[in-house]
Amino acid sequence: MHQKSREYIRELMLERHVEGGYYRETYRGEEILFTKNTLSKKLKRRSTSTLIYFLLDGNDKSHFHKLKSDEIWHFYDGCDIKLYSIDKKGNLSEQILGKKSKNFQVIIPKNTWFAAELTNKKLFALVGCTVSPGFDYKDFEIGKREELINQYPNYKSIIKKFTKC
Repeated sequence: MHQKSREYIRELMLERHVEGGYYRETYRGEEILFTKNTLSKKLKRRSTSTLIYFLLDGNDKSHFHKLKSDEIWHFYDGCDIKLYSIDKKGNLSEQILGKKSKNFQVIIPKNTWFAAELTNKKLFALVGCTVSPGFDYKDFEIGKREELINQYPNYKSIIKKFTKC
C-alpha cells in the first residue's frame, strides 16, 4: 500500500467499501426531499445530497454498480482514475479523472453502471463523491457478472474485470 494511502486512511478515518476501495461519509444534507418510487408509487425520504471521501490504492477497483441518483466524482490527490460507464442505451464509455487529464469532475447519471480503476497501479487516488438526491443503500445495486454479461455481451471482458461474481 502506498504510504500516502495509509496516511489518508488513518487521518480521514476511512473504512473499506463494499464496492472496493476505502470511504467515509463527510456530509449528509439536513434538508429532506421526497422522491417517488416509480414502481410502487410510494414516496421515499432522501437527504438533498451526500458527500464521501473515496480512496483507491494500487490494484483496488470500484466494481460495477449503479445508483438511482446522479453521482459527481471530484479529484483531490494522487494519480488519474479511469471510469467506465454503461449508459441506459447500453453504450460503454471511458473517462479519465485527475491531474494529468485536467478533468477534475466527472458526472455519472443515475441508473448508469460504472466502475473505476487507477491509471497507475503503483499509486493511489483520493476523490470525493457527491450524490444528489442523497445516497441510500436501498438505491445501490452492485453488478452481478452473469446478468451484466447477458445484458451487454460485447463488454464481457470489462464486466469480468469489474465484477466479483
